[in-house]
Amino acid sequence: MANNFVATAPSQSIDSLTGYIRQEYETQRMLFNAQPLLAQRFLEAQARQIGAAIVQSSTQVQFTLLDRVVTDPSGAIRPKVVPAERREELIGGLRDRLARSDLGAAVRQRLTELESSPHRSIAICAGLLRYATAIYLVYGKLPAGRSVTYYAPEGEEIPTLPQMGELEPASAITASTDAIAEEESHAGDELLVPYVPAARRFYLPQWVAFDDEDHLLVNSVSEAEAHLASMQRFLEILHAAVSLAPYIVADETYQQKRYGMLGQLINQGRALARYEMREIITEIRRRAGAHDLNRGLSLSLPYLDDQTLKMELHEFEIIPAGRIMFVPAFVVRAARERQAKVAQDTRFSHSTRKYLLAELKMLETAFE
Repeated sequence: MANNFVATAPSQSIDSLTGYIRQEYETQRMLFNAQPLLAQRFLEAQARQIGAAIVQSSTQVQFTLLDRVVTDPSGAIRPKVVPAERREELIGGLRDRLARSDLGAAVRQRLTELESSPHRSIAICAGLLRYATAIYLVYGKLPAGRSVTYYAPEGEEIPTLPQMGELEPASAITASTDAIAEEESHAGDELLVPYVPAARRFYLPQWVAFDDEDHLLVNSVSEAEAHLASMQRFLEILHAAVSLAPYIVADETYQQKRYGMLGQLINQGRALARYEMREIITEIRRRAGAHDLNRGLSLSLPYLDDQTLKMELHEFEIIPAGRIMFVPAFVVRAARERQAKVAQDTRFSHSTRKYLLAELKMLETAFE
């Protein structure tokens, strides 16, 4: 039986680190809020330019510092003037385009240099831009989802299974959070299309492709793969925000979005792998019945690596190339041998190994 996820008590050093990160986050937040409203809107506009360039993997971005900045969150000190000749910044160019440099890394490096400036106004401006861009990536580039609770399968640390009792009773009235607004091409009206109950247990139902029994909820596997790519992109943007401003992990909305999407991605990725595993078994049986496997057989089993959060292929040979008649026992033997190797392979995390072994067991059982 699966157990609810319970976090272990952090050590004193982790507590100190967490406290420092939260303090840094609160300092930047208060400093941003201390700026005049017009200055806040200006910073947000620059943050949108920087954030969009990072997300789109652009090779160049231009932004401008404030002309004057409040350097004390309490407002006790008058705003400091930013030297006019130091306000304009351009990151990237032809050389970076040819070298395909990482713009995110270049932005981080340049902001760090500006934060080390002897001019306090420039240093404060750079810190505010870092904060505003991270906030834009978390709040502006990513949709908000439902309030969800996941629990972790037995022996695992990452909660990936939605609480079954959280689903609200069925209703004839569809809530806005439970439907997609689709525009009718002929009239311009909006049509509310409700999500199935299994999808509504997750953070963003619009990207759920499988129910809890691995039944496909969308029209094709390619559509399910597109949903998985959207979830991966969601987490990549959160990672970009943390890379830019590590203290953003103290933000409550960041934590909610990461928790909600991480559990959903791993859950759906594993479901996709199991679905494709069943398709592989069906295809082997079809080809065996057509005597189309007498020249060798190699398999590429899909699985989700929960460390890289990417779908990978586990390749191994069942029957060597040559004129060898297919016998189901060959699949059983190969699956058992591969299970023994995977069980000892330290490259896999505990949970990834567990689910890959389950797939191999599924393959073995199908041909016993």
